[in-house]
Amino acid sequence: MMDGTAGVSGHRHADEALLDNPALLAERDPGGMLRFTASAGAQVRESAALAAEANLGVLGDDGRPRAVVIAGIGTAGRTGDVLATVAGPRCPVPVIPHRSAGVPGWVGAADVVIAVSASGRSPEALGAAEAAHRRGARLVAVGAPDSQLQSVAERARAPFVPVPRRAPARASLWALTVPVLLAARALGLVKVNEADLAETAARLDADADRCRSTAESFVNPAKSLALGLAGSVPIVWGSSPLATVAARRFGDTLSANARYPVVSGALGEAGRGRVGLLDGVFGGLAEGERDIFADPDDSDADGIRLRLVLLRDGGLNADDDTDEPLAVEERRADAVQTLAERRGVRCDVVTAEGGSALERLASLVAVPDFASVYLALAHGLDPMAVPAITEMKELANQ
Repeated sequence: MMDGTAGVSGHRHADEALLDNPALLAERDPGGMLRFTASAGAQVRESAALAAEANLGVLGDDGRPRAVVIAGIGTAGRTGDVLATVAGPRCPVPVIPHRSAGVPGWVGAADVVIAVSASGRSPEALGAAEAAHRRGARLVAVGAPDSQLQSVAERARAPFVPVPRRAPARASLWALTVPVLLAARALGLVKVNEADLAETAARLDADADRCRSTAESFVNPAKSLALGLAGSVPIVWGSSPLATVAARRFGDTLSANARYPVVSGALGEAGRGRVGLLDGVFGGLAEGERDIFADPDDSDADGIRLRLVLLRDGGLNADDDTDEPLAVEERRADAVQTLAERRGVRCDVVTAEGGSALERLASLVAVPDFASVYLALAHGLDPMAVPAITEMKELANQ
C-alpha cells in the first residue's frame, strides 16, 4: 500500500482476491459507492415520482419549442446526451447539451432550457438558468432541494424537480436523467411511458443483484470486467449512438472512480482513425513482442497493453434509427472484434437488452458502473475520495 504526498493511497497492482472478500470490500468502500451504484433502480422510481409532483405539464402550454438546451457539467451534462439519444433522429426539434456557463447566444423566448445540477449550485447550471430567465426562455430546473438552483427557478416561476442528494453526482445519473426525460415528454419530444420507466428500474435492480459484492468474480460480470481491465489502457467504443452514450459514461466512471486513463467514443468515429490504436505500441506491437511463455493475465509481463470494451446495441428494429442502417453498425462491430483478435488485443463485449431505448441504455450502463467501482477497490482506492478534485477546486478558487 502506498500513501502519496498528496494524500493519495492505493497500490498499482490490482488485488484480485480482495474482490471475493465482501467484508474487506465494505471496509475499503467506507463512503458506500457500491451501495449508491446499486440504488440506480430506486433512483428511477423516486425521481419519476418527484417529477410527477413538479407540474411539468405546464411546459406544453406554449406549444413545441424551437430547440431544447440541457445545461450542466459532468454527470448532469450526460443527461443531455441521454435525452438526445432517446429522442432519436426523428425528434422534431434540436436537443443540444450545453456544458459551459450561460446559454448559447441564440437562445430566446422560443426555446426551452433544462438546467441540471446534482448539488444545485454548479456555475454552469446556475448561469444557464439565470440567462434563460433574462431572455424569456421557458426554464426547467433539476437539482438538490433548497438549493441556489431552486431559488432561481422560483424567481423565474419555473418548474423545479427536487432530487435529494443521497449520492455523489457521478452515482446519480438516473436520478438526474429521469426528470429531464419527463420534461421532454411534456414537450412532446420523447415517448417515455410508465412501463418504460418500470422496466428500466427493474433492469437496473436485476443488474445490481448480479453485480452485488457477495457474488464471486466468476459469476459477477462487473468483477470479471474489472479484473480484465486491471493494468490496461481501456478503449471503450459504442456501436450505435445509444451505445456511445454508455461508452462515454464508462469513460467517465473509469476515470473518476478507478483513476484510469480511457479512450471512449463512437465506433464509427474510431473507424476513421482511432482504430489505429490497435496497431500501436500498446496494441499489436506489444502483443507481437510478448513472451509466449508469460502469464497472459500478468499485465507487467511485457508492459501495459490495450483492453477493448465494445458496447453493442442491435437496436429495437430496423426502422428505429434513420441516421445509419443498423446493418452497417453491426458489420462495423464485427470488424473491430476481428481486428482486435488478429492483433491479440483482448476484447470484452456488453450487449444491450430490453424493449425500450431507455432500458437498453440501462443494460449497457449498469455493469460498467459497478466495474469501475470494483476496479478502484482492487487497487486500494476509495472511489468516493478523489483528492485531486478537491485540490483543483481549492486552487481554482484562490
